[in-house]
Amino acid sequence: MSSAVCALRWRGDALELLDQRLLPAQQTWLRCTSAAEVAEAIRDMVVRGAPAIGIAAAFGVVLAARAGYASHGAGWREAVVADLDRLAAARPTAVNLAWAVRRMVGGFPGLSGDPEPALLAQACAIHDADLAANHAMAAHGAALIAPGSKVATHCNTGALATGGHGTALGVIRTAYAQGRISEVFVGETRPWLQGARLTAWELQQDGIPARLVVDGAAAWLFARLRPAWLIVGADRIVANGDTANKIGTYTAALAARAHGARVMVVAPLSTFDVATPTGAAIEVEERPAQELTRLGSQLIAPEGFAAWNPVFDVTPAGLIDAIVCEHGVIEQPDAARIAAFMAVTR
Repeated sequence: MSSAVCALRWRGDALELLDQRLLPAQQTWLRCTSAAEVAEAIRDMVVRGAPAIGIAAAFGVVLAARAGYASHGAGWREAVVADLDRLAAARPTAVNLAWAVRRMVGGFPGLSGDPEPALLAQACAIHDADLAANHAMAAHGAALIAPGSKVATHCNTGALATGGHGTALGVIRTAYAQGRISEVFVGETRPWLQGARLTAWELQQDGIPARLVVDGAAAWLFARLRPAWLIVGADRIVANGDTANKIGTYTAALAARAHGARVMVVAPLSTFDVATPTGAAIEVEERPAQELTRLGSQLIAPEGFAAWNPVFDVTPAGLIDAIVCEHGVIEQPDAARIAAFMAVTR
């Protein structure tokens, strides 16, 4: 089982992004012809989800190199530095973004002449590899779920957040197709409502039984309706297994653990940041207050009222039962288990 939904596509000479700010009411594609436009789209949440952000950034490097070669010829490498910095800084918490930019830059030394064809092939390879990884993760994660289970998820981790299929939502898609999941509970994911707008829409497209749950109902959900698993994605997994994900994930993990449910984190190997020892060192992005005080153009708090708006939180490894990536499963993750796993897979 896969999804017909896609978040981004290369069309001839431009990167096209499905504007996720407008879903589910409108399906509008935004055309990006420069690295600056890609960086702006990433920053403004046109495209979101760590793997999709990384793929978009890879194509942004292609656009940067095209412009640099057109204006500076053989000196294009120096000409693209500002664009690369702009791309890498667009969303600091998502490690896939910096990973994708580094991987693209790693191919620069061997290029001669027009760099665009080789870099475009590399960006397409990153996209294809992510889709393949999604299906591998889905198989590994689905195998952990007992037939007929109810599960919960948070934010959007599906085809809209990746190169296709999805990470956590990819596990859910595959597990549902195998008869392992009977119902999905979807956290709304304030303030951008990625669960309500995006995950609910994806599940509806695929005909998977699901219900929406307000973020504040997480503990009551696990107490009363007893989902067996909380299945979430990740924007960064550090060396000891602490995991950064959309704000509200930590709350949901605490609720799951308190009521006997298990917690599964699903993310590709590119999301692992083993150079960072613990979650205390993760830079957590904070966004403008008006994202909380307004709902679209509608004011929902007093004009000028202050707000604290972190858009990620960090779930300690001790709350996580399994981290699933394309190479397999790390159960009861900690620094030693992650180090051993990485030594085998790299």
